[in-house]
Amino acid sequence: MIVGCLKLQLQLPGCGSLKEKRGRLKPVLHRMRRTFNIAAAETNYHDVWQSAEISVVTVSGDNGHVQRRLGNIIAWIEESQKDLVLIDESIEVITGWN
Repeated sequence: MIVGCLKLQLQLPGCGSLKEKRGRLKPVLHRMRRTFNIAAAETNYHDVWQSAEISVVTVSGDNGHVQRRLGNIIAWIEESQKDLVLIDESIEVITGWN
């Protein structure tokens, strides 16, 4: 089993409240889960209006599949989520679990 974890550091320009931030992130997380069949959640910067960290996890038997899926999520954020700015991303892959 191979587990892949992707952390995305995002900026939400023009966001003026935590309520607005949640309103912008919730549909993105929902679409991401539905489109890529992954687990995703906001994992940091909970009290900062214009910053967010989203963590994504996927599991597969194929390392290449995990890498492609996480790479596709990065591309999807950059191309289709115009109200979010991707600041940084990091991928960690854990292999060898039985």
